Amino acid sequence: MVHQNIKISLPISYKPANSVRLIFFRSVSFYLFLFCLLFCVGCSSGKPQEVVIYVSVDQVYAEPILAEFEKQTGIRPLPVYDVEAAKTTGLVNRLLAEKSNPQADVFWSGEFAQTILLKQEGILTAYVSPAAAEIPAEFKDPDGYWTGFGGRARVILVNTEVLGDVPMPDSIYSLLDPAYPSDRIGLAYPLFGTTATHAAALYALLGEEQARTFFEALAARQVGLADGNAVVRDRVANGQWLFGLTDTDDSCVAVQQNYPVKVIFPDQQPEGLGTLVIPNTVALVKGGPHLEAGRKLVDYLLSREVETQLVQSGWLSFPLRRLPIEPECFAGIEVKPMPVSLEQVYQQIERAKTELGEVFIR
Repeated sequence: MVHQNIKISLPISYKPANSVRLIFFRSVSFYLFLFCLLFCVGCSSGKPQEVVIYVSVDQVYAEPILAEFEKQTGIRPLPVYDVEAAKTTGLVNRLLAEKSNPQADVFWSGEFAQTILLKQEGILTAYVSPAAAEIPAEFKDPDGYWTGFGGRARVILVNTEVLGDVPMPDSIYSLLDPAYPSDRIGLAYPLFGTTATHAAALYALLGEEQARTFFEALAARQVGLADGNAVVRDRVANGQWLFGLTDTDDSCVAVQQNYPVKVIFPDQQPEGLGTLVIPNTVALVKGGPHLEAGRKLVDYLLSREVETQLVQSGWLSFPLRRLPIEPECFAGIEVKPMPVSLEQVYQQIERAKTELGEVFIR
């Protein structure tokens, strides 16, 4: 019997089982490593955190605050500012329109009535910031939907050069005094911004009938009307108007620029109405796209650091907490406030706007 040597030829691609498992493991490891590498590169080169804030505070004051926030946190603010003529109201209408698809995370307002309106309309979400612990309770929503910080006041800005020997105005009722030519005095349209808030405060304090009578008298007298408080300031500063009703922040600009002006806090007599003091407010928007970044921005805006900066810049005249500085333009001034609560003013804002829209027709 002839025995033949039998050789079994294996396929060229054949590898022992252990080798196959090793190659498979190395392949999987390589692709996992590649995936992790690409993921990390994507993270490092991705967009920074962002937060969208609607701002009805003058841009010149808000921009440095938001820039410092980005510097400290790395979160990029994307601000949307209101125009002067429709200050606050324009952004409020936008927030209402976006209720089903919120675009903003934070709302920073130079007043409070429209912020309370947003709470009532379900636009805001509650957030009690630890940074607000020092702020008095009367300037905070009891349910945590908004917080006030700092304050401005409604004042009379007078051009002392053009006023001459005429007595200095000392009341909002000076706008009705025939001693002052009606075309040389004025205020902003009382349908927007802090002028609308002031009108609502008068409705709350005087009652609907007496307040409407006051504004009807202004319209009948044809006093000057301007598209915003900054315009009032400019008309007084350049001598076009003898005086005008505006805010402390706008007045402070004229003082700092050495115009011949004087700031009068109206109705400080014992029987007077008092001066309306208006806090800033900040709130978190319900359903905003960047919740955690929004909370961080709210915390920052309510910090002592920011309130101090806004006092130094002239935006705020009355800080709501004790600070180591005083307002440059109004240091040492004590003001008799108008005796109305923020809620009382809010309750009158829509009525006042509706009625005054009928009184002041462009």
